Amino acid sequence: MSERPVLDGAVLDGAIRQVGYVVRDLDDAIAAWLGLGVGPWYTIREMAQTGSVYRGEPSEPTISIGFTNSGPMQIELIQQHGDTPSIYREFRDAGGDGYHQLAWWTPDFDALMARAEAAGWPVVFSGGTGGTRYAYFELDQRISTIVEVTELNEMTQGLATMLETATAEWDGVTDPVRSLL
Repeated sequence: MSERPVLDGAVLDGAIRQVGYVVRDLDDAIAAWLGLGVGPWYTIREMAQTGSVYRGEPSEPTISIGFTNSGPMQIELIQQHGDTPSIYREFRDAGGDGYHQLAWWTPDFDALMARAEAAGWPVVFSGGTGGTRYAYFELDQRISTIVEVTELNEMTQGLATMLETATAEWDGVTDPVRSLL
C-alpha cells in the first residue's frame, strides 16, 4: 500500500452519512443487526456493479447489499459474490469482515472529485451503479479503512428519506427484511 495523503478538511463537506461493512454473509449480518433492534433492512441481491474501476482496471463485481438506518445514520452491508477484483474482495482477502468505510454524500460530485484530486487523494474504486456515482479513497487508517463519497441526487436522497422514515416507524417485528427490487 502506498503512502497515504495528508488529510485536507477542505475536500469533504457536510456530515458522515453512512457507515459501511463488508460481510461474508448478508443474511447472517442482517440477523446480527436485527438482534440489536436495528432495522428494517432493505436489500438488493446479486447486483452487478457495472462500469466500476478498481485500482485503475475495469472491475464489475457482483454484490448483495442491505441498507437501514439507526437514527440519521445509514448503515450499509455489502457481500461480494465471486472473486472479481474489487475493494470489497481486497478487504476480505486481507482478513477483513465487518467495518469497512465511512461515506459522505455530495450534491456536486464533480467539484468534490476535483478537490480530492488536487489534494492527492487516490481513488481506489469508483463507478456509477444505477445512476449514482461513487468513489472510494484510501486515507488515514486512524479514521477509516476507506472513505467513500457518493453523489447525492434525487435517487440517493429518496432512498435516504425512505430508510429514515421506515426505521422511525418500524415496530421492531413486522417485515424485518424487505427487497428494494
